Amino acid sequence: MALAQRTSFAAKTNPSLKVAAPRASRRSVVVRADGFADGFIGSPTNIIMVASTGLTLAAGRLGLAPTVKRGTTAGLKFVERPNAAGIISNDPGGFTIVDTLALGALGHIIGVGLVLGLRANGKI
Repeated sequence: MALAQRTSFAAKTNPSLKVAAPRASRRSVVVRADGFADGFIGSPTNIIMVASTGLTLAAGRLGLAPTVKRGTTAGLKFVERPNAAGIISNDPGGFTIVDTLALGALGHIIGVGLVLGLRANGKI
């Protein structure tokens, strides 16, 4: 029913008095981040994601993966290149935020592939 139709007898006799429709009751919502209680911390999925992301970041930092400062040629040889992006890093190895984001994304892609592959095979 519309609000105008939901009026009391007093509102019908006195047109300046309006009665609002009853409001729906609100339920309280509880959000929990219990990683330890649900078993996510230390689960196989968590270990795979942390390891794959950590290994790709370590490979970039240690010079085993291409970065902004160290590119590759067509023959997949590492070559030093100038910082064309103009990104300044205080890291001694020249590891920049671009390297962190790119290698972190690559680590997540590898981790998701591992998790989905292992779940499809029923291993986890």
